[in-house]
Amino acid sequence: MILNPKTKAIFLDMDGTILNHYNKVSIHTKEIIDRMRSKGFFVFIATGRAFDEIEGVVPEGFEVDGYITSNGMAGYVGKEAVFEYSLSHELVEKIIEKARANKVYYELFPYGMDRITLKQDQKYVEHEIRDPKPAEVGINEWLSRKQAIKEEIVWTDEIKGEKFSKFYFFARTKDHINEWKQELDQLKKEIDFTTSISSLHNVEVMVANVNKATGIKEMLEHFDLVGADIMAIGDSNNDIPMLKFVSHAVAMKNAPDQIKKMVDDVTEFTCDEDGVYHYLKKKFQL
Repeated sequence: MILNPKTKAIFLDMDGTILNHYNKVSIHTKEIIDRMRSKGFFVFIATGRAFDEIEGVVPEGFEVDGYITSNGMAGYVGKEAVFEYSLSHELVEKIIEKARANKVYYELFPYGMDRITLKQDQKYVEHEIRDPKPAEVGINEWLSRKQAIKEEIVWTDEIKGEKFSKFYFFARTKDHINEWKQELDQLKKEIDFTTSISSLHNVEVMVANVNKATGIKEMLEHFDLVGADIMAIGDSNNDIPMLKFVSHAVAMKNAPDQIKKMVDDVTEFTCDEDGVYHYLKKKFQL
């Protein structure tokens, strides 16, 4: 693919894209982003992660022009929110009740606070992350859940926070998570919301009609880039709205075949081989 020289903005997914499978962004990726921005390109992150999850996985001094987080639920420039959507308390309470009935691992992400799980659900939630790691679960997702259980989840007696960016759900087996997706689909008949997946073992819940593409639209409006040629690089199902929206869609070498088939280009290297660094360096001759 010959890139349009008018490309002005690039949106980068994190997990499986700029993050390797041990949940780190390399210094080479930071350096190529710095180079792109010095040449006048706008570079944004578009991730399923909540904003507070980002700082711990990027190198010191990592900077981009903006962040789209929680699959389009919020957008930030620096630490200032450009837009934020929130799940309703009614939806949060109903989902937790159903998650408990189905013994589904969950993390609720309030804005500006640590993620929470209710204490009454702690036993079965922790049991889902027992060793050994199921063979089909990716090492990056497993390590993230291990870290969440050990350091990041606040176990609380009640739902805390007024605004919520997303729910994250995980299951050890595909059957369990697929059953939970069916439960969520039934609940959508009562309360409208959006679901998104980034692996075969998870599902996330956001406000209805919100995704990475809607987040990109809002960020482009904020920077007066509407109509500009833009590129996105991603690797999983939650990237599909973004990849369909942009002018130049790129999949990682480590992406599933169905993602590779829908894009304009595929990187030569995986996320564990600094695929984004090599791709941008070669395509933009930096």
